[in-house]
Amino acid sequence: MGAGALNHDAELPNPDRQRWLALAEKALAGGSFEEKLVSHTDDGIRIEPLYNRSVTAEPLARANPRSPWIVSQRIDDPDIGRAKAQALEDVAQGATGLSLVFEGAPNAFGYGLPRTAEALETVLDGVPLNRIQVRIDAHPWSRAVADWLVAFLSKRRSDPAKLNLSFGIDPAAIFAGTGRLRMSIEALQASMPQSLAHFFSMGVPGVLLEADGRVFHNAGATEAQELGTMMASAVSYLRMFEEARQPLVYAAPHIGFALSVDQDQFVSMAKVRALRRLWARVQEACSIAASTANIHAETSFRMMTSADPETNILRTAIAGFSAAAGGADSISILPHTIAHGLPAGFARRVARNTQLIMASESHIDHVADPACGSGAVEALTADLCAAAWEEFQRIEAEGGVLSSLQQGHIQKRVQAAAARRSAAYQAGDRAIIGTTLHPSKTERPVETLAAERRPAVTEGVAVCEPLFPIRLDQSIGAAP
Repeated sequence: MGAGALNHDAELPNPDRQRWLALAEKALAGGSFEEKLVSHTDDGIRIEPLYNRSVTAEPLARANPRSPWIVSQRIDDPDIGRAKAQALEDVAQGATGLSLVFEGAPNAFGYGLPRTAEALETVLDGVPLNRIQVRIDAHPWSRAVADWLVAFLSKRRSDPAKLNLSFGIDPAAIFAGTGRLRMSIEALQASMPQSLAHFFSMGVPGVLLEADGRVFHNAGATEAQELGTMMASAVSYLRMFEEARQPLVYAAPHIGFALSVDQDQFVSMAKVRALRRLWARVQEACSIAASTANIHAETSFRMMTSADPETNILRTAIAGFSAAAGGADSISILPHTIAHGLPAGFARRVARNTQLIMASESHIDHVADPACGSGAVEALTADLCAAAWEEFQRIEAEGGVLSSLQQGHIQKRVQAAAARRSAAYQAGDRAIIGTTLHPSKTERPVETLAAERRPAVTEGVAVCEPLFPIRLDQSIGAAP
């Protein structure tokens, strides 16, 4: 071919799949194609080594694809003074969102802000609320905190309708993560629509109710179990409003989602994308005008290790990239020292800057749904949707998410998945770098903040078996 031919459009040859398979079999020299080149997710979803491009795929973009995702920093220090300083530092250094994590929250991992209006007001005092998102992490008193936040905004003469707020009210995640509800399931279902009515009347935008899958993930759930439970939670909220004769078209846009992303890049990308597709399907089934899912992604707690904690920086970077490329609307990256205690300033800064580099230097947000059309990611997305829908229907057949939790059905499936995963690590079929494979001979000191762990929630009327977070290294006895 002459150099002049490079000036013209050229079609790259499309390799024949059967020819590729023949070459692969030859290279394997008698080895098993299935064992060497095919893998499976925790849900048994098959991952092939090669896929054809998907030519019919439609992009699954973020709610606001013209803007970068929200860089959300966790504020979870029991010391109010330190928490306030952290919030101001985070916003000054590039964070565009704050996730307020109060004590008793399933995702507080033993810490959290004091459960008082004073703590909320102190932390947010001086924060430019018109420039950031404020989200309340789901916890047993989310409804009370919502009132505190509205009262605080009233004092500051800030119009809630002009702010980006997420109230994180999620009874299912609280029930699962603490094993307690402050009222009976029947009373909750009857009272929730009325208790939220004045929020609708104020025209507060953003998320009021959240379907949070992180509790289930960190306890050991598979991707499909996490997604299916989230759909069941979201549908339970729609059903509450329907029974109260509230228009679903007004309720649906105020339902948000929170999930975990881990170091399995393509599966995590597919999980975020599958969530968007599943929510669209639910709205279609309910004859609701489609609203784009508002998705908050947080890096997995269960993947974090206490040994060689610097490896967690790489794990969270991959997970954060997966969330961004998958189309999450806001992302929180857990500091790499969280397995050792309450993270100090350096670990928090690394977590924050990881996202800022992805947005400001890598420009991941410049392309909406970059995985669209990828045969592998599209297939994973579709298969995850199918598996998650089966889990959702299973939960519905068990009476809905709260009833299923009360009877222990969801817990049994999550615990079984966690046991299978732990067995794979113990058998050496999977590895944790720095822990089970290539461990460091010496461990460096880890800086954390002095803080007492907060007591678990013990009060409640409705009771179920709780799903507590457990890291992979703990589950195999490789960490305390």
